[in-house]
Amino acid sequence: MSFATITSKGQTTIPKSVRDAAGLRAGDRIHFAVLDDGTIIVRVKNRSIQDIGIRPRRRRHVSAAQMNR
Repeated sequence: MSFATITSKGQTTIPKSVRDAAGLRAGDRIHFAVLDDGTIIVRVKNRSIQDIGIRPRRRRHVSAAQMNR
């Protein structure tokens, strides 16, 4: 378990153990989600699907006539 203190400006430092576990680097963006029960989820949001090795499918162009079949 790790702890951090919030400054009077609302800032904090993410503990090194947490940064290392999440693979966070300087400049990374994080997203906070607050659930109805008060649980807070923090996610790294600066990486694309391609960064983790997933390649998007190639899109085929389909005409309206083909879609209606």
